[in-house]
Amino acid sequence: MLNRVRIILVSPSHPGNIGSAARAMKTMGLTRLYLVDPKIFPHSDATALAVGANDLLESASICSSLDEALMGTVFSVAATARNRDLSHQIMTPRQVADSFLGKTDEGDVAIVFGPERTGLTIEDATKCNVVSTIPCNPNYSSLNLAQAVQVFSYELKVVSAKATVVGQTKKTIERATHEEIEWLIAHFEKVLIDVEFLNAQNPGRVMQRLRRLVAKTDLEKDELNILRGFLSAVEKKAL
Repeated sequence: MLNRVRIILVSPSHPGNIGSAARAMKTMGLTRLYLVDPKIFPHSDATALAVGANDLLESASICSSLDEALMGTVFSVAATARNRDLSHQIMTPRQVADSFLGKTDEGDVAIVFGPERTGLTIEDATKCNVVSTIPCNPNYSSLNLAQAVQVFSYELKVVSAKATVVGQTKKTIERATHEEIEWLIAHFEKVLIDVEFLNAQNPGRVMQRLRRLVAKTDLEKDELNILRGFLSAVEKKAL
């Protein structure tokens, strides 16, 4: 299970936080670190704070965009406290770990963390299937990046012991990947504009709500292909 989990840090500004996050991951058996446009990396501060998790830093995947980091994943979670502007389903870290138990049989999954100061943007968060917020003291909810990574990593470690039993009984499903979902969303947007359902100059929140709808369906590849075929048929009729 754990070898299917990607920890994605979007635009981390301090190299020490990258090292501390790597340490948090390794203590719980996670190894797959993805960095999206890190401000400073590699750096001696990252190495120093990794404290023996240097192998994770050396094998880290450096990506230019979140879409690149999510490529090939079948399920992703936006770790953010800014959930009021999002219409996605909200999970606790423990619920995330439980949901990963079955989904890692189908492909890679990911937890996405935003920049230390600002957190994930709405645009990046909506690329994920669900949102997760760590329950904290409402009077003092300040967790640093590595602490947040540690909380999720711990919950995944606790649940991972169940993975062997579940894997023996669960039928593997071919799930639609992140990039396939993005193609579907783009296809929907094009068709909605073509049939004048969507105003390209003033789309409102239609596409965000459509993303939420697609995320909730947890699409299999066959289901996605049906939708793509339907949209292609609509395009032909609209000509």
